[in-house]
Amino acid sequence: MYMLCWLALAPLIYAILRARESDAAELLASDPASYLAPATVKQGFLLGYASGIVWYLGSCYWVYHVMHYYGGLHPVLALLLLIAFALYLGLYHGIFGALVAWAARSRVGFSRRALVLVPFLWVSVELARTYVTGFPWDLLGTVQVDNIPLARLASVTGVYGLSFEIALVNAAFAAAFLVPPRKRKGMLLAGVVATVALQAGRWMAPESAAVNSTATLVQQNIPIRQEPWTISYYEQTLQELGRLSVPPPDSGAAPRLIVWPESPAPFFLNDDRFVQTISEIAKRGNAYVVAGSLGVRAKAQPGKPEDLYNSAVLIGPDGNIASRYDKVHLVPFGEYVPFKELLAFAKSLTSEVGNFSAGTQRVPLEMGGHKVGVFICYESVFPGEVREFADNGAQVFVNISNDGWFGNTGAPLQHLNMARMRAIENKRWLLRDTNTGITAVIDPDGRVVQQAPRNERAVLEAHYDVISETTFYTRYGDWFPIGCAIISIAGLFFRGRTGARMAEPQPV
Repeated sequence: MYMLCWLALAPLIYAILRARESDAAELLASDPASYLAPATVKQGFLLGYASGIVWYLGSCYWVYHVMHYYGGLHPVLALLLLIAFALYLGLYHGIFGALVAWAARSRVGFSRRALVLVPFLWVSVELARTYVTGFPWDLLGTVQVDNIPLARLASVTGVYGLSFEIALVNAAFAAAFLVPPRKRKGMLLAGVVATVALQAGRWMAPESAAVNSTATLVQQNIPIRQEPWTISYYEQTLQELGRLSVPPPDSGAAPRLIVWPESPAPFFLNDDRFVQTISEIAKRGNAYVVAGSLGVRAKAQPGKPEDLYNSAVLIGPDGNIASRYDKVHLVPFGEYVPFKELLAFAKSLTSEVGNFSAGTQRVPLEMGGHKVGVFICYESVFPGEVREFADNGAQVFVNISNDGWFGNTGAPLQHLNMARMRAIENKRWLLRDTNTGITAVIDPDGRVVQQAPRNERAVLEAHYDVISETTFYTRYGDWFPIGCAIISIAGLFFRGRTGARMAEPQPV
């Protein structure tokens, strides 16, 4: 199905550029009814908006599952929330359609300028979705994460460069049905050749990357809704996880690092039982421990409740807390409720959602001379934010997550693929430890080289390496999508030869 990406946008592009009967059709010698002109800006928006609604209903259907089964919403309300979600994010596709129509505005024919601008406009809209709405889920380029030679482009441009390539080929296919029939075969052939050449890398397998370090990834498989958390069950859980975390002396290479995921368990850093357990694990294993936990900080004003953080704590081999990372980018409707007053009707939802405070720094954790970039769950979908860890010196990535909220939907795999793209962009090994799966080891080419079985308590002995060199994308960030945005603005408003309209009548 991933191969369809090279064609998926072409019908939308064609529809925008051939949306209505030309006002000047009666002036043409050809049949007026057979001559179509580009959409108006309004029509372009509506075409793109309809496409976007279908896009998000199809790819993010799991929102219903999360809101109904874990948010406690009535099925009807959960469905309405999914529809509202699609209606909101679909606006970005609508904006794309409106901008393409604006670029193509003419009374006859279609604009070459519009076709040229399509990939620039698409990337610009993806950039806006990342930074304005804060939901860059499934950016188009992510579909090529298994195409190693092509995906390496992301180490220069970020995932946006792959989105650009895909939109460019789609524009070529759309152009094949916009040019005169005598040119159609040539255009189609060019599109097919480009698709085959770009997709061929999917079947190439570069040599495996070298490894020299070992980590233990503990997949806790703790139920999302474990009620009640009794003292006996809590202590039993800690004991079982403690036994799993330290392998027997004769089991092989001793791990340098032991990782616990983001967890639904009440693992508070001010709880002596939890801290003592992970401290004992670090001392027995003579290893560093990174553990998902709930951090607290006292507020400046006495008498106020403490701030609660979604944290990853680092314990040294001596059993002492070495450092901690507090999640910076929180999940709306998961870790806090935006516009809570406006959502009073959804009391069950707002009562289920946490009230976390956001961290302020993306600083790697020091681990025996090496630096580890730890990011938590949802943060893995933000290219520009993850690169900050590598830019600040992180030599290996650790992503801890609790994807149990998604259930048996396609969301865990979507989430994994986005995390894989972060490894490619920054050329880093990525140790991904989740509560229920998908727990995996990802190499700098984005390949899943090791994986634990899903939905069971398991331990993955992970082999990886540390890398100090930085990629172009790590050093310069989102230069490419920003450049696309600048070109889009210039192209939309610059009048010149690139805006010349094709006046030759084109049969449908």
